Amino acid sequence: MLFPTTLVGSYPQPDWLIDRQKLAGSFPPRVRARELWRVPEPWLREAQDDATRLAIRAQEDAGLDIITDGEIRRESYSNRFATALEGVDLDNPGTALSRSGRPQPVPRIVGPIRRKHPVQVDDVRFLRAHTKKAIKITVPGPFTMSRQAQNDAYPSEEAAALGYAAAVNEEIRDLFNAGADIVQVDEPYMQASPDRARQYGLKALNRALEGITGTTAVHVCFGYAALVHQRPSGYSFLAELGACSCRQVSVETAQSKLDCAVLAKLTDKQILVGCLDLNDMTVETPETVVARVKSALAYVAPDHVVLAPDCGMKYVQRDVAFAKLRSMVTAAAMLRTEFGTH
Repeated sequence: MLFPTTLVGSYPQPDWLIDRQKLAGSFPPRVRARELWRVPEPWLREAQDDATRLAIRAQEDAGLDIITDGEIRRESYSNRFATALEGVDLDNPGTALSRSGRPQPVPRIVGPIRRKHPVQVDDVRFLRAHTKKAIKITVPGPFTMSRQAQNDAYPSEEAAALGYAAAVNEEIRDLFNAGADIVQVDEPYMQASPDRARQYGLKALNRALEGITGTTAVHVCFGYAALVHQRPSGYSFLAELGACSCRQVSVETAQSKLDCAVLAKLTDKQILVGCLDLNDMTVETPETVVARVKSALAYVAPDHVVLAPDCGMKYVQRDVAFAKLRSMVTAAAMLRTEFGTH
């Protein structure tokens, strides 16, 4: 199919599950933030399962071709995995700067990073059991997790990133074995820290993907629109991903009005074209979405384009998120009619 549609990863969590006002009032947590959940233990997991079913159904009702679990069980895109690893002290957290330059509590690395057990395998199995469509799961990238931690154990930042990479590699293998069709690695800090990303970020990312034969994607973004309102029109780290072993690269184009010429440098990659502006709560018309995708089609072949929002929809109102997805699905149908269905 030409122009398949999907989420980047997250879908809005219901207000009855998580305190969305409190969620939006601070930057994404790096350590656990259990105070965000409205449902206490021992009923939280059941509530998360119910909300995940709703997210899956919403995506299917919107007409998406590739379904995620909406990251409903996560307080942020990265902390659930990052805090499940051996070698970090969560009781005595460290400090690192957020993308805005503010100090933030983070996992403190006190020993070798190791994956103690599969973290998201049950999420994939749940997703696989509740949809017949293709499924995608996301995992935080090793470079990003290393930037969201205080390193008190490894001799260098690069060594810490490679430690995370080995853990991510183990997780990705298990996610595919559990039934994932696509595994996406989220690496927003490659945009936020381009100099370090050039030094060792790509090395760590390729280590995380080493030996993986399934379809993998890498998402690089400017940050959640609800938290980062101003963004440049170009990436500081993107063309370099042409040397990554991933099959797909997920980018933002809508809010930033990205100069899509850079996409020509991502030779042979499928591109998830972010075509929904999540800073604007007005629902785009399908024609607007088509125009955004066509700006990428000047540099990317139609059979290499996937339609997606700019970033995760975690902070968007549920009704607005659904309406935006419906518009994107209609736009995809219009593009298939224009460019052919095969």
